[in-house]
Amino acid sequence: MTAIHRFVEECRAGSLERCIGKMDSGWVVLGDPQIRPGYCLLYPDPIVATLNDLEGRDRLHFLEDMAKLGDAVLEVTGAVRVNYEILGNLEPALHAHIVPRYDDEPLEVRTKPIWLEDWEAARRFDLAIDFEFMEKIRAALGNELDSWKG
Repeated sequence: MTAIHRFVEECRAGSLERCIGKMDSGWVVLGDPQIRPGYCLLYPDPIVATLNDLEGRDRLHFLEDMAKLGDAVLEVTGAVRVNYEILGNLEPALHAHIVPRYDDEPLEVRTKPIWLEDWEAARRFDLAIDFEFMEKIRAALGNELDSWKG
């Protein structure tokens, strides 16, 4: 069992505080830590090992939901772009990283992958701080989210 499996179980149970809601293909969660303000993830439900394990409409739904989440992150954060990453090297279960990128990032990191930054120094998720952003993402996704309430 991977961390992704545990997080999806917590989303289903309504106990993952950083869960924003359920889209057609999976769960939208706020990243921890917040390596960039607005960093989110999409966890598929049901879980598969890789994108290649999804077929037909399931694959299209996941990729479409990933792009819709990116649209919402752009709208809410005012970022200049979003990086989309599906890696699975550390946690071998499909999940997509949606990383907003900003013009005011330090020059030494602006054009580099987010993975090269100091994740230990990034701000940890804090519901008191992040709740308002999560509500804005919920509003931006609107009817893309199922009626699930966390």
